[in-house]
Amino acid sequence: MLRLETILCTLSVLYVAARADFKARNCSEVREACVGKGFSFAHVPLQEIPGEHLRVCPQGNTCCTQEMEDTFGQQSKQDFENLVDEMSHELRSTFVSRHKRFDEFFLELLENTERSLNEMFVRTYGKPYMQNSEVFENLFAELKRYYTGGNVNLEEMLNDFWSRLLERMFTLLNSQYVITEDYLECISKYTDQLKPFGDVPRKLKAQVTRAFIAARTFVQGLSVGREVAQRVSKVSSTPACMRALTKMLYCPFCQGMPAVKPCKNYCLNVMKGCLANQADLDPEWNQYIDAMLLVAQRLEGPFNIESVMEPIDVKISEAIMNMQENSAQVSYRVFQGCGQPKPAGMTRSTRGVSDVFNARFRPYSPEERPTTAAGTSLDRLVVDIKEKLKLSKKFWSNLPEAMCVEDRVTAGNASDEECWNGHAKGRYFPEVQKDGLTNQVNNPEVAVDITRPDTFIRQQIMALRVMTNKLKNAYNGNDIYFQDSSDEGSGSGSGSGCTDVCPTDMEGAATEAPVVKADRSGPVGDSAPPHAPSVALPTMLALSALALHRQWR
Repeated sequence: MLRLETILCTLSVLYVAARADFKARNCSEVREACVGKGFSFAHVPLQEIPGEHLRVCPQGNTCCTQEMEDTFGQQSKQDFENLVDEMSHELRSTFVSRHKRFDEFFLELLENTERSLNEMFVRTYGKPYMQNSEVFENLFAELKRYYTGGNVNLEEMLNDFWSRLLERMFTLLNSQYVITEDYLECISKYTDQLKPFGDVPRKLKAQVTRAFIAARTFVQGLSVGREVAQRVSKVSSTPACMRALTKMLYCPFCQGMPAVKPCKNYCLNVMKGCLANQADLDPEWNQYIDAMLLVAQRLEGPFNIESVMEPIDVKISEAIMNMQENSAQVSYRVFQGCGQPKPAGMTRSTRGVSDVFNARFRPYSPEERPTTAAGTSLDRLVVDIKEKLKLSKKFWSNLPEAMCVEDRVTAGNASDEECWNGHAKGRYFPEVQKDGLTNQVNNPEVAVDITRPDTFIRQQIMALRVMTNKLKNAYNGNDIYFQDSSDEGSGSGSGSGCTDVCPTDMEGAATEAPVVKADRSGPVGDSAPPHAPSVALPTMLALSALALHRQWR
């Protein structure tokens, strides 16, 4: 009797175990999970089947057909690419939007400054300015061409502007003489010695050059960052990465555990293997961000293009006034070097002076400060971008961590025993690998060939390295050759600014013109100063108005 009871008890236990085993092999949860994710498989087993056909997931009993595993492989690739795209969206949108804001700001600043100068000079100088306005139009056209990536030498362009302005003013101030093209060419030889415009050209050249170098380089830097972020975010998965992703994300389905998510450290090893080349971008990316922050500091301080351009009309007016005040001395020294020009008829000499000094000022008001497209000042734009740039440091090396903390990817805060470790539900024991390609040599989840760096990523690293070098030069006021931005580069070169870190304020210098030795190749005037145009009452009124205008500004 006892033997019979023992047999019956044993059979009962075996029956319960068999029932439990049968329940564990049921694939109904997998069917429901597949429908919930939008999969439309031709066949999903009702219960586990032998898994010899599987190539990625464990080959024991399984709820997956070959069709299911293949589809899971394609879906895991899509999931991975979508997740990288989503995690990098904020970074990419930051560079896109800030590049647009800064570019609009600088371009509209140029337009507003040119319009302001034109309005002021029409009021101040009237007809003589309008007859010679192309000199100023060319100045702003060249500044815009430089900013937008043209091959403009800023120093040479500014020198040429002052030479053209000297020629036009000398002709107007000496309208009682016939000034020929050859004579104007002779005058241009003595521009540096005469300093007819005082110290304004030297100061303005230093300020404009370094401000435009910083502005153009910074916007080009934003453009490069935008392009690199957009390109690197478009990841391409290797076959080894696809296998690892499929095993991590969808093999739990095949094991009848669709709700079990990967262990965090398991996820980290998979992501570090799949994103090994992207992590190698990080050192160069961080240096690029640091260089951008340095130039941003310059835009806030001594290289602030807004503070240079807004008063440029007053500064050029100051130079013109210097020329007017010293017109007799300038004319005398030009006549010494270039000879006495032929007198003109009385009709010409009776006009000119009163036309040049037809001043009609109105006070400058701070409320007239132009509003830019960005709707704010440069300082506010820079404060904003600096915060964003700082947040983007170490983005690429932090990407695996950011992806693996997502609840939809990993088990999150669940117990270490309640997550998928690649083989079953349980603790994940392998050590988490370090970042970068060379550190994946022993990655337990992804087979990474560390001898074959991704060529595309290496191209982006080189683009960042080149841009970083240009930014460092711009920080010191220097410019180096840029290819035109339309050729996927960052513009082209101009003259240089300061050879070292530029001081905030430019020191003044004496404005007295040096004595010019006679040019023996041409006629030399008498030792006494020749007749120079008289400064009439309208002239004195115009000069007083200019002085008041400068004060008001």
